[in-house]
Amino acid sequence: MTDTTGWPVETIRKALTGYRVMAWATGIWLIALCYEMVMKYVVGVEGLNWIAVVHGWVYFVYLLVTANLAVKVRWPIPKTIGVLLAGTIPLVGIIVEHVQTRDIKERFGV
Repeated sequence: MTDTTGWPVETIRKALTGYRVMAWATGIWLIALCYEMVMKYVVGVEGLNWIAVVHGWVYFVYLLVTANLAVKVRWPIPKTIGVLLAGTIPLVGIIVEHVQTRDIKERFGV
């Protein structure tokens, strides 16, 4: 079955699943990064710098899978940029994921 975007529903479902996983992973690693910053600058604990590196790579993959989903569901550019930036604010990316997932499921019957 194909929807109005020209993409099979199964392709949109896979893109949505990737987006959901990476939105949660990015949100969790962003919280870990905040923890690392507090430990480093408030408590003075060193040695947690690897958290920033992991978060950076996870966020990069989040950008890729979100752009993939945006193309498939034909989000306008401003909405795409907003969803991409949601992954930079703790917990906002997870909230946006919930709202966008509900919208996509309603629009495409995924």
